[in-house]
Amino acid sequence: MITILKQIFNFKILFKIAFLLSFIGFIVLISDFGYNQSEPIQELINGYYFIVLTMGVIVTAIRYITLKKNIHNKVFIFDAVSLFIIIFVIFIHFLSLEADHQMTILYNDNWVKLAILLTFIREFAEQKINYKRTLLNPAQLFIASFIGIILTGTFLLMLPNATYTEISFLDALFTSTSAVCVTGLIVVDTGSFFTMFGQIIIMLLIQVGGLGILTFASYFSYFFKGGSNYENQLVLSDLTNSQKLGDVFSTLKRILLITFSIELVGGLLIYSSLNNALLPTFFERAFFSVFHSISAFCNAGFSTLPNNLYESGFRFNYALQSYIVLLLVIGGLGFPIVVNILKYLKYWIVTILLDFSKNKKQHKPWVFSINSRITLITTFSLIIIGTVLIYISEYNNTLAPHTGFGKFITALFGATTPRTAGFNTVDMNALNFSTIMLIFLLMWIGASPASTGGGIKTSTFAIATLNFWSLARGKTRIEVYRREISDISVRRAFAVISLSLMVIGTGIIAISIFDSDKDLKSIAFECFSAYSTVGLSIGITANLSAASKFVIILIMFIGRVSMLSILIAVIKKIKHKNYRYPTEEITIN
Repeated sequence: MITILKQIFNFKILFKIAFLLSFIGFIVLISDFGYNQSEPIQELINGYYFIVLTMGVIVTAIRYITLKKNIHNKVFIFDAVSLFIIIFVIFIHFLSLEADHQMTILYNDNWVKLAILLTFIREFAEQKINYKRTLLNPAQLFIASFIGIILTGTFLLMLPNATYTEISFLDALFTSTSAVCVTGLIVVDTGSFFTMFGQIIIMLLIQVGGLGILTFASYFSYFFKGGSNYENQLVLSDLTNSQKLGDVFSTLKRILLITFSIELVGGLLIYSSLNNALLPTFFERAFFSVFHSISAFCNAGFSTLPNNLYESGFRFNYALQSYIVLLLVIGGLGFPIVVNILKYLKYWIVTILLDFSKNKKQHKPWVFSINSRITLITTFSLIIIGTVLIYISEYNNTLAPHTGFGKFITALFGATTPRTAGFNTVDMNALNFSTIMLIFLLMWIGASPASTGGGIKTSTFAIATLNFWSLARGKTRIEVYRREISDISVRRAFAVISLSLMVIGTGIIAISIFDSDKDLKSIAFECFSAYSTVGLSIGITANLSAASKFVIILIMFIGRVSMLSILIAVIKKIKHKNYRYPTEEITIN
């Protein structure tokens, strides 16, 4: 019977038509959110929704009828739930005449939009995603994906229903770049300029920018298909820093699971710390919690409050600040480090707490990698030193309104947030000059590798520090924890440092030309903040000229994808040569 059906119908063409219809339906869905539709247009849109949903049900049924292999339980559950919702929506919204009177809660356009989204996700997941190294290498693919997200975000933010008043293309591009590059610099107030729809777009751009669109697309494809071709795995192994080719999708799954779990817990903690008088309704408190949890974990620094966390009623909420700090630190450590910490905790619980044969002398495995040790020591050293220096420097200045424990939390927040986060609980314009200089350093160093943060990274700073320490001691190699740091790591570290200073310096010079009325300190602060994707500002972002805003956009983008990745993407590789020239020593000092 199935063979006869296949001969009569070309199911491949039907599946392609279903995907095309669902893709157009997804675009129509965005347009439906973004524009106020007239009644005749809305009826046409609803009619198209009915076609998309009906086709989605038909092709899903055909897939199961013509199935050649066993399907995973998780995919079956997703399809069962999706079909239930879609069929339910079709019946309630398109076939039932009394639903609007009998089921007022369920008779809501948002159910239709959810069904369209589920249909698009299912059809998109069935498409073959092939990354061709001959067309784009991993660095080029990584950069292209960010450009695509930024341009998409720009278009979405320019939709009429995304803002209360019209936004220019440049301001929309600036906001989209800042969100995707998890920076946090703004030219318009997020809470008052953008509608709820616009704020949701910004939140999603932060989430996708923090993790990368390829992470989502690749894992969804793997989720439904249960595998991928060899070339895709090679590319994804480069993008996810997987040590083994077979670990690519388990790494993607781990990244998504860790991210959403931490953001969920962070959102619940933030919700518990809020004052109901400031955010009266449940929806306001829930959205505030979700938005700030995602923004904090992704080290974005976006806030729906006019004065960020310095807003009256929030600047003394030390519980909220503590939870934000925790999210910033975890998000800034990087996924490999977080996974390594979880692995160590598991080892510690199983081996030490649950092992009763302590009289035996057991072998202690190397659970913490050298990368984790260096990153954790550098991170917490910067936090501790920064907290102490800010506490001393600002004790009688911006910390004066706080007392006791409040001074410590505010100083801790001030030392953590410059490391690519961008939130502020004090008046940035009131900081002492010495504190500003410390923030310059903290911004420049930034977060850790493979994290949502920017900067030159803690490992780069650590390698540079260990290098001059080794030179001072007369050693020819960098050795730490009974390991030798490879030459390529040292070369990469100093390349990153040099390129960062070149980009920041070029940005400062350019803005000094375009906005000669601005002082050097403010311009330099803006450029360091943009390159390190921090988002802190001392008040000149919105007042910059169009040319200077475009310079900041470029710096934010370069800071997120890294100048080294851009060079790798654009410079043609040369073949390895099996010879070496005579070595010459260059006079340095």
